[in-house]
Amino acid sequence: MLIAALSDIHGNLPALEAVLDDVTKAGVDVIVNLGDIVSGPLWPCETADRLIALGWPTIRGNHERQVLRPLAGMGASDRHAAERLNASQRDWLAALPATLQLSAEVFCCHGTPGSDLQYFLETVCSDFGQHGSRGVRAATQAEVATRARDAAAELILCGHTHMPRGMRLDDGRLVVNPGSVGLPAYDDGHPHRHLMETGSPHARYALLEKSSRGWSVQWRAVAYDWDAAARQAEANGFGHWADALRTGRVGRLDADVPAR
Repeated sequence: MLIAALSDIHGNLPALEAVLDDVTKAGVDVIVNLGDIVSGPLWPCETADRLIALGWPTIRGNHERQVLRPLAGMGASDRHAAERLNASQRDWLAALPATLQLSAEVFCCHGTPGSDLQYFLETVCSDFGQHGSRGVRAATQAEVATRARDAAAELILCGHTHMPRGMRLDDGRLVVNPGSVGLPAYDDGHPHRHLMETGSPHARYALLEKSSRGWSVQWRAVAYDWDAAARQAEANGFGHWADALRTGRVGRLDADVPAR
């Protein structure tokens, strides 16, 4: 079995189309979408329509919950999408499950099995800026095992952090984050300030293959017109997104971008 795992598209339609082209060439058996689908200043409605038509197995991420809340107090990225989504697109998002047992061997979640906000393969620290720290580190095997709980699967797929990473636990379970299709870097303040940066602007996903020796993973980095995506972000007043889309690193922050 060959699975393509995609996550964190964030309305980046040209990145999605480039990944789709790459996936088609790989000849996969199934494509799964791990959430955070439309939130952001790019093409939320077009991305939703494209994915609805494709009909992939799909779960919701934290941003699906957030864009369906009342607008009052909503973050800028969620608000941009929420103000544009139509009723059918909202209904589709609302119907998505939080987790998915794709098969007896494959379990899908956005953050961890118990939370769409918890990081699975990374741990946030309180040392941002100290000795160059970005405020986050790779999680230990013990931390990952605790977060995996009793998820009954040989392969556990997750997203949320946008970082392509994997870990095999002592019990043989393989936990894989395919990275982000649509946003290669961001900054966050929960529970402490930290930066998540892949270091390049490529669209990311993963190919997972089952053989007689078990599951193997190939992380893919796909080129696309990231400058077009950055221009779309800038046109909508999100210069910090443009920086991340062009470089894979955090540049301007939310606070640096004048309100429009």
